[in-house]
Amino acid sequence: MGDFPWLSVLWLVPMVGAAGVLLLPANRPQVAKAAALAIALVVLGLSIALAVAFDPGGAQYQFVENQSWIPSFGAGYTLGLDGIAMVLVLLTAVLVPLLLLAGWNDTATETHGGRSAHAYLALTLCIESMVLIAFSALDVLLFYIFFEVMLVPLYFLIGAYGGRGGVGSRQDSARAALKFLLYNLFGGLLMLAAVIGLYVVSAEHGTGTFDLRHLVAGIANGTIAIDPGVEKALFLGFMFAFAVKAPLWPFHTWLPSAAAEATPAGAVLMMAVVDKVGTFAMLRYCLQLFPDASKFFTPLVIALSVVSIIYGAVLAIGQSDVMRLIAYTSISHFGFIILGIFAMTTQAQAGSTLYMVNHGLSTAALYLIAGFLVTRRGSRAIADYGGVHKVAPILAGTFLVAGLATLSLPGLAPFISEFLVLIGTFTRYHVAAILASSALVLAAIYILWLYQRVMTGPVRGGNEKIRDLIGRERLVVAPLLALLIFLGAYPKPILDLINPGVRHVLTTIHRPDPAPTVAEAGEHR
Repeated sequence: MGDFPWLSVLWLVPMVGAAGVLLLPANRPQVAKAAALAIALVVLGLSIALAVAFDPGGAQYQFVENQSWIPSFGAGYTLGLDGIAMVLVLLTAVLVPLLLLAGWNDTATETHGGRSAHAYLALTLCIESMVLIAFSALDVLLFYIFFEVMLVPLYFLIGAYGGRGGVGSRQDSARAALKFLLYNLFGGLLMLAAVIGLYVVSAEHGTGTFDLRHLVAGIANGTIAIDPGVEKALFLGFMFAFAVKAPLWPFHTWLPSAAAEATPAGAVLMMAVVDKVGTFAMLRYCLQLFPDASKFFTPLVIALSVVSIIYGAVLAIGQSDVMRLIAYTSISHFGFIILGIFAMTTQAQAGSTLYMVNHGLSTAALYLIAGFLVTRRGSRAIADYGGVHKVAPILAGTFLVAGLATLSLPGLAPFISEFLVLIGTFTRYHVAAILASSALVLAAIYILWLYQRVMTGPVRGGNEKIRDLIGRERLVVAPLLALLIFLGAYPKPILDLINPGVRHVLTTIHRPDPAPTVAEAGEHR
């Protein structure tokens, strides 16, 4: 696509669009919503064009832009996409317009000088912009800046727009937003120290730099030698920040309250898009910058991942709040993603990256449909529901399909990614894969029991007036379910983008797949 700065355009369109939305007349919220949706669709179009132009057999990083930024200490404005980042850019671009449609009326009861809708839309577009630059950054300092700055608009999206429509309270949403911010800022503070330490190490071996490509190449070929103790400390600084963002047990406690108190669209933006920056960064930064430390801490991370998988599933079963239940399922799913990353096999890491995409789609579908239901009933308590399938059959049916995707039913997209993670993990960590497999049963329990309590049986009092999905809501849900079905049957287009990036990571860290063991002829006769 020539030397045109496509990646700069990609993230600048929503950022400039956010400013433009704020400048629209305060008494024209519908115009602001239409403008924001149009901007998000432009970003989607650009992302699809980049995906079509991306050559899986070409250079590792494509559409590269490299400009000097702060030359005095080696910081540059450097962008580029590999296949792993490409699929996450696509996920972000697909979800944001759907979330804008889903949250079309999230600010309907707010005034704040008539500009509440404008600010809500601008915050959403700002988050999209910052996530896109985080996925495409090839400069460690540039990544760190946007990794941290995206917390600010998300904090306001949770705290200022949560607790709406009689569900929850403004005080609860403010507390959840503050907890989210403090956890992530603390993780970011440790990462900042590690970023500085990484620069110092690079400066000791020549010119100091934050360029990811130069750092990875220097560490791989030995021209940048890091003391083992220092490398472990730097790894922990990066990993802690990413584990909080992801989140990984025991750094997860901010997620359930933040997800439950945010608007459904805001919660999906956080869980399905923003939190993927953490798992993506583990793959791009932790493994490639600190390969020896990554191998040293792999048993610990594998153990924490398995705990996350089982803990999230068990806690989901015990929830009485439908939104918190779905939030706990995400903790379990993030455990699978991190397990696949640190299993360090081609199948596991490809499955993990595909899982990031599929989790984004399935969680978006399930959480948004649950949000539509909760908004109608005015309650998040599971005990207040029953018999919904009789009064809102389309809502109940789509909820069932999204729920079955969440429990990784064969034929739906998450099954492929979860299967790849488990198979890839089993080749190197048998016990971890076996323990993680128990989540398949636990997931069936929490999803099917939730569906039974909420959707089946006699119509409980107060539910008889619940209306079915309207046209706008069906327009939100239909693409998500269609993608879950399509990728469940044919994941090849996404895997073709992912696999070269995964192979490059494993080659860089000198971690080949385990050799298959074949019994001698006649050995088991």
